[in-house]
Amino acid sequence: MKLPRTLSLLDGLAIIIGITIGAGIYSTPQIIAGYLSSFNQIIILWIIVGLFVFLGGLIYAELGTRFPHTGGEYVYLYRAFGPLVGFLFGWSQLFIIRTSPAAGLALVTADYLSYFFPLSPIVHKVVATSVILILGLLNIIGLKWASAFQKFTTTFKVLGLFLFVIGGLILSQGLASGLNQRLEPLSDLSPITRIIAALMMVFFAHTGFERLGYSAGEMKNPRKTIPLSLALGIGLIVIIYCLVNLIYHLVLGMEGVRGNTIVASAAAVHLAGPIGASFVAILVILSATGSINGTMMTATRVYYAMARDGLFLSWLNYVHPRFRTPSRAVMAHCLWALVILFLRSKFEVIAAGMVFGILIFLALSTFSLIKFRLLEVGDKEGYRVPLFPLFPIVYLTGLIILIVFRSIFEWRRTLIDLIFIASGLPFYFFQRHFKGRKSSRLIIERN
Repeated sequence: MKLPRTLSLLDGLAIIIGITIGAGIYSTPQIIAGYLSSFNQIIILWIIVGLFVFLGGLIYAELGTRFPHTGGEYVYLYRAFGPLVGFLFGWSQLFIIRTSPAAGLALVTADYLSYFFPLSPIVHKVVATSVILILGLLNIIGLKWASAFQKFTTTFKVLGLFLFVIGGLILSQGLASGLNQRLEPLSDLSPITRIIAALMMVFFAHTGFERLGYSAGEMKNPRKTIPLSLALGIGLIVIIYCLVNLIYHLVLGMEGVRGNTIVASAAAVHLAGPIGASFVAILVILSATGSINGTMMTATRVYYAMARDGLFLSWLNYVHPRFRTPSRAVMAHCLWALVILFLRSKFEVIAAGMVFGILIFLALSTFSLIKFRLLEVGDKEGYRVPLFPLFPIVYLTGLIILIVFRSIFEWRRTLIDLIFIASGLPFYFFQRHFKGRKSSRLIIERN
């Protein structure tokens, strides 16, 4: 039984915007402000990263139309570099890159629910657990239900952020503008180190666009849906992020942004009092749950695709006969997210390390596109990146620079991340040796 093709362009936009706009725009601006000295520097950084991510969207648009099948990056990496790289990608997705945000964002959801209903530590953990389980159930009982929730949260998330921006521009009239405020950086790091650290935080807020292709096998017309969703979705995200940062600094200034761990709530309270804080709390809850749901809709297809190719537990190669969803892959995703939730317990700790893994696989996927184009591999009738090979090389170079600088200036964390990715090697070779080398046909050949 195969996964049905039911997703439209609207679903594609809901997935990419819903996943990308999670907690990043609420949790990173205050950190970034500590590394830099003025709003002008900050907004330039957000624009540069936005353009860089848009370039990545063009690359993933071609990859998605060359191989419009369930699994996304797993399909590209398997086809370009073989089963080992494909397996390590899927292993990293399940055990750190995609399940860690689910655990962290569930905690963020419980944090902001406590604004309305005071929660004890035990109840707080129960609420976070319930968020993961409820969204998991939604993704099991049918893609249409998960997709409906995704469109609902994305619509209100986007409208809410634009309302926040418009309200900020109107209500800030007569208040002293904080846009021209300059302060010395809080960190004593070198200028280049501070810029790289700030870049990593801005990039973290943009992660998610690459996951759209994971659900390509469930799209009605992936060759049209993927490029349009990426172009429109990333463009809208970049505009929203820049406008929201404008309001933060207009209302609070550099000092106010640095001095608040919940900068959106601080700005809203400054503008509209408790009503503003309640509005932001609801907005963050919708952003967090929408991001968790969108990741479940996409990342679980990687585990399912790996199992279909004989690279992972065969138990995950299962489509529910009634609901037509990869129900066991969803259950595995939820189970490991709960393990991370109880083992690590803090959002900052949970989120640490996932960006580095994402950068590695973004670089490998970009290199795979260059290989596919030169060898004319895959469907050649879909979208093609303009100015090839200039755009892919520029994007790949930027990724390598981020990887190298992060490896130099945060080498301990980098080493831990690499060890975690490599921890899948024993499982891979054990399975290859004891279960035999099954002739695994790629998803591309099966669809």
